[in-house]
Amino acid sequence: MTKIAFIPVRGGSKSIPLKNIKPLFGKPLVYWTAKAASDSSCLDKVIIATDSREIEETVRNFNLPKVEIYKRRPENAQDTSSTESVMLEYIEAAALNEEDRLFLIQATSPLLKSKNIEGLYKKYLDEKADSAMTGVLTKHFFWTTDGIPINYDYRNRPRRQDYEGIIQENGACYINSVKNILRDKNRMSGKIAIYEMPEYTAFEIDEPDDFLIIEKLMERHLND
Repeated sequence: MTKIAFIPVRGGSKSIPLKNIKPLFGKPLVYWTAKAASDSSCLDKVIIATDSREIEETVRNFNLPKVEIYKRRPENAQDTSSTESVMLEYIEAAALNEEDRLFLIQATSPLLKSKNIEGLYKKYLDEKADSAMTGVLTKHFFWTTDGIPINYDYRNRPRRQDYEGIIQENGACYINSVKNILRDKNRMSGKIAIYEMPEYTAFEIDEPDDFLIIEKLMERHLND
């Protein structure tokens, strides 16, 4: 069984051109997740899947052990392309074994650390789960745009200290077997284990202002 980190990064981005190599805290954005994955003792290799020559050259200059480049097909690097489409493409192209494990890691979650990847894998094994994901515990109250509460009764508003909260996906890391991904065409399947990360890791890079927010968080938490 080979354990592979898979980090898909497109060259195109509507909100931020070449977002995945835009500088963040002194390094290109994708460096942070590539470094976390490369440093993780549970991973055998780290695949950066990109359609961009500029991103490819930038990643090669990281000189990180375990890191390899996969040149993804243009049809799976469009605005409308799903992450699962490029995962399935890579599985086929690399002729992975059904028992291999794919760790989907998103470059837009640079607050992910190697200890989180290792913790997620341990939780996955301990719970004998089919797949696993990272998330954060949130005690915020959510509503639909139609004015319907989702996770609480506004007529009986709980105190924060009495409210258990709910888990929010933070999009940082997912684990599944190649067998499950091929069968279900999804990053998650069956019994799902959840590994809780700190609440501040709910922030992802989607818009220009997110770089400012996450740089401040990295300044505070990089050595946690």
